[in-house]
Amino acid sequence: MTEPSSANGTAQTRIAATFARCRAEGRAALVTYVMAGDPDPETSLKVLEALPEAGADIVEFGLPFTDPMADGPAIQAAGLRALKGGQGVARTLDLVRRFRERNAGTPVILMGYFNPIHTYGVERFLDDAVAAGIDGLIVVDLPPEEDDELCLPALAKGLAFIRLATPTTDEKRLPAVLANTAGFVYYVSITGITGTATPDFGKVADAVGRIRRHTSLPVVVGFGVRTGADAAAIARGADGVVVGSALIDALRGSLDGEDRAQAGTVEAVSALVRDLAAGVRRAAKA
Repeated sequence: MTEPSSANGTAQTRIAATFARCRAEGRAALVTYVMAGDPDPETSLKVLEALPEAGADIVEFGLPFTDPMADGPAIQAAGLRALKGGQGVARTLDLVRRFRERNAGTPVILMGYFNPIHTYGVERFLDDAVAAGIDGLIVVDLPPEEDDELCLPALAKGLAFIRLATPTTDEKRLPAVLANTAGFVYYVSITGITGTATPDFGKVADAVGRIRRHTSLPVVVGFGVRTGADAAAIARGADGVVVGSALIDALRGSLDGEDRAQAGTVEAVSALVRDLAAGVRRAAKA
């Protein structure tokens, strides 16, 4: 059984406390993903602040990158909007720092790719991430064989390093994937890129059960969840539900013809989060 790293700090404690609260309420956690700096830094901060108010338990904050190989068109476009506005590592960490001025309890997971972190400098990045109030990292292009690059240094700083498992992660590979994972395990419910298909909910539940036989960490499920009904279906068999592309689409649909935020941009995202949160809570009562 894989246990959380002994290098737990405030960050990992915040993640664990959130899952404990959700378990006490008899429900899965709602994990929401948005892109940092999309469509502009100030609107991005308002969206980030609105997510917990609308019912999100954990927030994943995307770090923009020019070559997001695992992401579908919606998140790719969000990253390009953010990069066009000058969003980078330093500005992303600053948004989290400003978020922490008003919200000390909601876990924030930074999700992205290694290149911007490497360019920024790993040690500098980890120190600044801890200072900003980041709880954990999901870096999709670093396999377990490269744990020395970022995973182990992150754990040593008290940050959770959250690994992805997929439908193609077999019994032989799974122990390696879970070896240094902390916080939770992110199960990718479909093969391919984000936002492009709907998962088979029955197969997802079976996969979650298989992963649970190897770890005591919470297992959350993402990719392909778009509605409250989808969230409810996943929540019945998982410890958490992740929604990203649908929220990005809601935000994009609220922008004007030049990709600028409008009066209803934050509410467009919040409304969908409320529906997703209601779905998760319906599943708890079922």
